[in-house]
Amino acid sequence: MKKIIATSKAPMAIGPYSQAVKVNNILFVSGQIPINPENGEIAEGSIKHQTDRVLKNLCAILDEAGYSISEVVKTTCYLSDMSHFNEMNEIYSNIFWDEKPARATVEVSRLPKNVLIEIDAIAVKE
Repeated sequence: MKKIIATSKAPMAIGPYSQAVKVNNILFVSGQIPINPENGEIAEGSIKHQTDRVLKNLCAILDEAGYSISEVVKTTCYLSDMSHFNEMNEIYSNIFWDEKPARATVEVSRLPKNVLIEIDAIAVKE
């Protein structure tokens, strides 16, 4: 059974997609960019600031769906510049410090709204 997940505590979708979709015990979270849901503005500043905002958005969606960060099994990180890899990892490891999910990190030529980072996730309830 498929269920659409939406929360005002994360940015609304900027295209024809859902914030997340739950199928049985699996949650697929769409790519999150560093938009502050309170004012719709892009988090200004460094890759660290933008990564922090993205992870807050991701956590808000997980929470709305009844999942925790420990149930994330896979993420994909999209960076506009791979030279941000180490700084992104500093913030990422603050959230995923215990049981780390599988992950891919790729450099892309451009992201929506010219942000520095986007992260999507898959979470599973056992």
